[in-house]
Amino acid sequence: MVTVVKVGGSIASSGVPDSLIKEIAYYENDRIVLVHGGGPAVTDLTMRLGIEPRFVTSPDGVRSRYTDAQTMEVFLMAMKGRINTDIVLALRKYGRNSVGITGIDAGLMVAERKSRLKILSGNGRPMFVDGGYTGRITEINSAFLNGLMDLGQLPVIAPIAVSKDGEALNVDGDRAAAAIAGSLKADLLVLLTNVTGVMREDSLVPHIAGTELDEAIRGVGNGMDKKLIAAREALAGGAGRVVISSGTISNPLENAVQGKMKTVIEK
Repeated sequence: MVTVVKVGGSIASSGVPDSLIKEIAYYENDRIVLVHGGGPAVTDLTMRLGIEPRFVTSPDGVRSRYTDAQTMEVFLMAMKGRINTDIVLALRKYGRNSVGITGIDAGLMVAERKSRLKILSGNGRPMFVDGGYTGRITEINSAFLNGLMDLGQLPVIAPIAVSKDGEALNVDGDRAAAAIAGSLKADLLVLLTNVTGVMREDSLVPHIAGTELDEAIRGVGNGMDKKLIAAREALAGGAGRVVISSGTISNPLENAVQGKMKTVIEK
């Protein structure tokens, strides 16, 4: 069994809870990959360096960070230099050997740089801007990941991809995890966030069929829409099922696998 776990940026930026680190370290399934976010940490470091963070919204209502060259430098510092290393150190405390990497290493995640982005202007009208250092994943080096896991290593991945021209590119963490899960034909992709799962009128949605995903995406708010898009891509790529659940509760990984407080998405 192969499991891919994505820890959301709201959790990773403030330090992945020790209980979750311990669960991952002792997880009985040895073939596990951890992908982490870190958006709030990037925003914090950006502002401390005197750089104003910029966010854009697509015509579909999806909000994302605009990554220019300066922001990409900060992204590398925060994601790889701080969060990724902190997770590797924390896992080591429980005796789990892991390798902290980005998608740049061994060409793990190759992405096509977006030439332009279609966004909404201040008055709500669609407009095009330069794509900056943002990418769309086109290739995953699954052989590299399988090789690490064959050696007993747990890959800890920061969602930074590389272009064919050797440029570092910002890619969405949930969709990076989905691409990895699809490439590995993972049995399970777990998206851990700061909410219980997909909510509808203040009630948890326990199950979403693949055929219902398009409608579900239109009915959720910013943030959760990206996770459902990622779930759709993971299933299309070959992953078995996707779970969206809280990473801030006790035993979050156990809950995602065996508990009830979650949303399960499968074909």
